[in-house]
Amino acid sequence: MDSNTQWIMVAAISVAAAAIVLQAGLMFAMYRNTRALRDQVIALVAKIEPIAENSQRLLEETRTSVADITTQATELLAIGRRQLTRVDEVMSEATTRARAQMDRIEMVLDDTVNRFQETTTLLQNGVLKPLKQISALAIGVRAGFAFLLGARRTTVEQATHDEEMFI
Repeated sequence: MDSNTQWIMVAAISVAAAAIVLQAGLMFAMYRNTRALRDQVIALVAKIEPIAENSQRLLEETRTSVADITTQATELLAIGRRQLTRVDEVMSEATTRARAQMDRIEMVLDDTVNRFQETTTLLQNGVLKPLKQISALAIGVRAGFAFLLGARRTTVEQATHDEEMFI
């Protein structure tokens, strides 16, 4: 082996030795950093554990409260449904009664209108018609007496006035 080759080997071994020493130093630094990080994590865990316990307790209380609220809401909905059913029954009954009353009112009104028409017809036929006939008879008798007695004839105005009285 020549001397150049020896020097190259010495240099390579020296670089390799330096790299191993450097790696050892880096490994030691990583060890120290890991240990410091572990200490920080332990301190953090010590602080987080009470928070986690409180959160767990709060979660359990919340579950209990939510269960109570759900139960009460379910009961309220059931009560509301029962009340709506009752209101619906009352409204149905009121509607039925109102319809029956409206039917009765309609029958009474129909009966009243029919009686009014019958009364009007009766008055027309029983009172006014005979009155017209009596009036016509009286006018005829008067006209006959006027003719026999030679009285003067009535004017158109007087005849119209007499007719208007009976209209």
